[in-house]
Amino acid sequence: MMVGDEQSVALVLNRLRRAHGQLAGVIGMIEDGRDCKDVVTQLAAVSRALDRAGFKIVASGLRECMTGEGDGDGEPMTEEQLEKLFLALA
Repeated sequence: MMVGDEQSVALVLNRLRRAHGQLAGVIGMIEDGRDCKDVVTQLAAVSRALDRAGFKIVASGLRECMTGEGDGDGEPMTEEQLEKLFLALA
């Protein structure tokens, strides 16, 4: 389960719902044969929305990840594990 307070979780869910809607729009644009420039512009917006959601998840859960409170096994994450988590969003 995602860590963080209720407000952080709500923000992430809103961002993901927005990205979901944007992605559906991109699919529709491709199916309709829309201009490549328009499709790529919207696809970039989807990518940014997903990145923001991912960073929000990491930021809101960083304290719990570092102390081991939010990862389910009670063990703090190592610096290498935290780095890998961040780089997964890059």
